[in-house]
Amino acid sequence: MIETKLVTQLKPIVGGKMFADVAPSGTVGPWAVYQQVGGKPTQYVEQAMAPLRNGLFQITVWATTRSEATMKSLLIEREMLKLDMAVEVVGSMRATYEPDTKLHGAIQDFSIWENTDE
Repeated sequence: MIETKLVTQLKPIVGGKMFADVAPSGTVGPWAVYQQVGGKPTQYVEQAMAPLRNGLFQITVWATTRSEATMKSLLIEREMLKLDMAVEVVGSMRATYEPDTKLHGAIQDFSIWENTDE
């Protein structure tokens, strides 16, 4: 499954703090969250599902400094391209800031294809 492979590959970059959707309250940075924010459907003309899954995944790194968020995001990009699935980087990293927590974020999107017959 895409999510399992993604978490296994990326957890070491953020000290094991890789979460689906949102980090638990009180998590100390840096950490990363991932969300599937879209994807392409895969079906044949006969209306049968193809043995493929595509997901557009957004990965956001949160850290106390801009440079740490950027560095972790670049490391994540490098590791994503090592996955044993077809991974495409969709655009460049985007920066964000959360004033309530005073945390810096780095957001990047990846299109991932997986063979569901494996």
